Amino acid sequence: MNDRVAWHTALRRDTHASEKNWWVVFVLSVALGVFGGDRFYLGSFGLGLLKLATCGGFFLWWLADLVLLFINQIHDADGDLVQRPF
Repeated sequence: MNDRVAWHTALRRDTHASEKNWWVVFVLSVALGVFGGDRFYLGSFGLGLLKLATCGGFFLWWLADLVLLFINQIHDADGDLVQRPF
C-alpha cells in the first residue's frame, strides 16, 4: 500500500506548476546561466554552485538548460514544472 501512495504522490508532484516566473528564469539563464544564476533562482543551490565552478559545464550545460526551458522541461528545487507562458 505504501508503494501505491508514494507513486501517486510522485505523480501528483510532477504535474504541479512552479511559482517561479518563466521569463525571470529565461533572462537569468541567458545573462547569468554560465554562472548558475538560473539554478540559484530555481532553488537548486548545489547545481548552481556546480554550474558556477564549471562555467556552465563548459557552456554545454548552459545551452542544455536553455533548450530544456524552451521545451518546457525545467523544474524548480521542489520538482514543480516552470510553466512556459506561450
